Amino acid sequence: MTELLKKAYRKASKLPPIDQNALAKWLLEELKTEKKWGKLFSGSEDILNRLADEAFQAHEKKKTKPLDIGRL
Repeated sequence: MTELLKKAYRKASKLPPIDQNALAKWLLEELKTEKKWGKLFSGSEDILNRLADEAFQAHEKKKTKPLDIGRL
């Protein structure tokens, strides 16, 4: 366990039980979500590469335009 995680654990252990449970639930959900996204992205590497190539080709052919943040 890293020192930073130990520090967080020490601080969290001083919280009321209801807050500790909320924090634990949040952390477990975050870890579950990270694992899910990791799986999804690992299976989509070819697709993402193809989309990046297509975008680069469109840009080279001047078929793209600069992003106008004011229009978002």
